[in-house]
Amino acid sequence: MILAALYVLLPLLDVLSYAEENLRAGVTRLDCVRASEQCLKEQACSSKYRTMRQCVAGGKESNFSMVAGLEAKDECRSAMDALKQSPLYNCRCKRGMKKEKNCLRIYWGIYQTLQGNDFLEDSPYEPVNSRLSDIFRLAPIIGEPAVARDNNCLNAAKACNLNDTCKKYRSSYISPCTSRVSTAEVCNKRKCHKALRQFFDKVPPKHSYGMLFCSCPLSDQTACSERRRQTIVPACSYEEKQKPNCLELQASCKTNYICRSRLADFFVNCQPEPRSLSGCLKENYADCLLAYSGLIGTVMTPNYLRSPKISVSPFCDCSNSGNNKDECDKFTELCIRSSDLPFKINLRIRESVLIHSLRNNSHRMRHPVANK
Repeated sequence: MILAALYVLLPLLDVLSYAEENLRAGVTRLDCVRASEQCLKEQACSSKYRTMRQCVAGGKESNFSMVAGLEAKDECRSAMDALKQSPLYNCRCKRGMKKEKNCLRIYWGIYQTLQGNDFLEDSPYEPVNSRLSDIFRLAPIIGEPAVARDNNCLNAAKACNLNDTCKKYRSSYISPCTSRVSTAEVCNKRKCHKALRQFFDKVPPKHSYGMLFCSCPLSDQTACSERRRQTIVPACSYEEKQKPNCLELQASCKTNYICRSRLADFFVNCQPEPRSLSGCLKENYADCLLAYSGLIGTVMTPNYLRSPKISVSPFCDCSNSGNNKDECDKFTELCIRSSDLPFKINLRIRESVLIHSLRNNSHRMRHPVANK
């Protein structure tokens, strides 16, 4: 079994190493706030940028065909073509940055004219800057497999309380997520979501991922699984009195710059691919884990279902979809398949670290003198 895994995972490590080298060799792009400021300082760029924004506003859903008159359409296309030569065209944002919402507003103001797929929009975020190293850096975060005696979810919670940053931001979301506003409202969901986003944006993955992706021992599956499910206070952050329709939830998400961006980032980086060695289309472990945690604190927040087995889904279904039932089913299936991927990645991480450890032990046994 171990040898079989070895043959599968060693080539995977080579692929990830190659991806990491390519990423480091890439060109650094401006964030959209700085790119916008730079553009507005240049008269030609500033003029085209204002024209493009007027086109988007006039076209409502940014469909240039809705702008009256062929002359206006040509002017809009000309402005967009000109901006393709400016830093704005290739700008991106960073999750949790100081002016994230403003950056995303600028990004979607430009790119929503170019998006063609309702499900798989481009991500506005810069990719994570490391790949292979994360496999081993994340190893102690995820914990041992579920056959271990220790309750990793309980240990992760204890470790969070011993870390000042984790304890601070955890307390910051526990308060609004558990404080009843009125007899009708169990909490202030907007404040709860904002505080949850801050937790996963500010707290080091060693602690935030430890709580989110912890494994449960076979001897304590039920209680441990429920502790893990309660990590994000689902009564406030996740559940509603009635399950909304998934397409309506998606439409609601797209009216919010942060939610739309986090959902696009999630679909881009957590696309499953059964023919891939890792099960991940882009072989991007760190990006997928970050994208999944980034959804928490939006209307598309995913969470564990009430089951000892790992099963994750957003809080919605496809009832009342009418003629859009097939489209809704497609969207829901993509959500569930993509949500399952981070947990498969965690399994790969543990297997990779096990193999790495076995190789080191084997080397020490073959060369005892060299290790003295």
